[in-house]
Amino acid sequence: MNKNIKIITETENYLVIDKPAGLAMHNDGFNKEETLVDWILQFYPDLENVGEPLSLPNGKSALKPGLVHRLDKDTSGVIMIAKNQKTFYFFKNEFQTHQTQKTYRAILEGELKLKKDEIGIIKLPIGRSRKDPRRRVASPKAFGRLREAFTEYKLLENFIDFSYIEAYPKTGRTHQLRAHFKAINHSIVCDKLYSQNSKCPPPLDRQALHAFSLEINLPEEGRKIFKAPLPTDMMVALENLRSSC
Repeated sequence: MNKNIKIITETENYLVIDKPAGLAMHNDGFNKEETLVDWILQFYPDLENVGEPLSLPNGKSALKPGLVHRLDKDTSGVIMIAKNQKTFYFFKNEFQTHQTQKTYRAILEGELKLKKDEIGIIKLPIGRSRKDPRRRVASPKAFGRLREAFTEYKLLENFIDFSYIEAYPKTGRTHQLRAHFKAINHSIVCDKLYSQNSKCPPPLDRQALHAFSLEINLPEEGRKIFKAPLPTDMMVALENLRSSC
C-alpha cells in the first residue's frame, strides 16, 4: 500500500490529502494497479458507500468513496475526500457551481513572453482528439462536443527554454491545463501524452504539474485554503534550472 500519501487535515466530515504523482485515483476497469481508492478503503472502510460510483467504459462501475474531484495519475497535490453523504453533496455542489478556487504549479516548455507576476489568459473550448481518444484538444477541429474552458496563469520565473507558472483553471474540463498549455505552444514538460518530444529537466520523469492549493467553503467552518507543498522532484528540477541560468 502506498506510504507516500500525506494527510493535510482531517475532521469528522472530510479528509484532505496530498496525492503523490504516479497514483491513479480509481480503477479504470482494465488495469489492476494500486489506486487512491484502495488506500481509502484500507484505512477508511466506512467510506465505501459515500459518494457516487463511476461508470467505466467496459460497462462496469468503480467505487469512488468520498471523492468529489480528481487529479490525473501523474499529477500530484491536494485532494478533498468527503467522509459522509451530506458532506459529499455539499462539496459536489461547491465544485459544480465553481465556488472553489484551484491553484496549480507547473513547469512549461519555452520562455513565456510575460513579466514576472503578469497574468495570462487562455479561453479556448476543449474537445476530444480525433487521433487519440485519451487526449483533449483546445481546437475547433476537436471531435464531438466542444466545452467552454477558461484558464488564468501567472509567470513566476523564466529560465533558459523553460518557465515556471501558477495556473488557475476557472472551469474543470478533463486535462484542461495540459490541453490549454499545449494549445499555446508551451506544453507542460515531461507530459508523455501531450508532449512526447519534450525536454525533461532532471530528475523529473512525469508531467510537472502539481495541485498546490484548494480554496473551498466548508460545512459550518466557512471558507478555507488547503495547501500541498511542491514535491521534491519539481523542487529539484527548479533548482537545476536556476543554476543553469
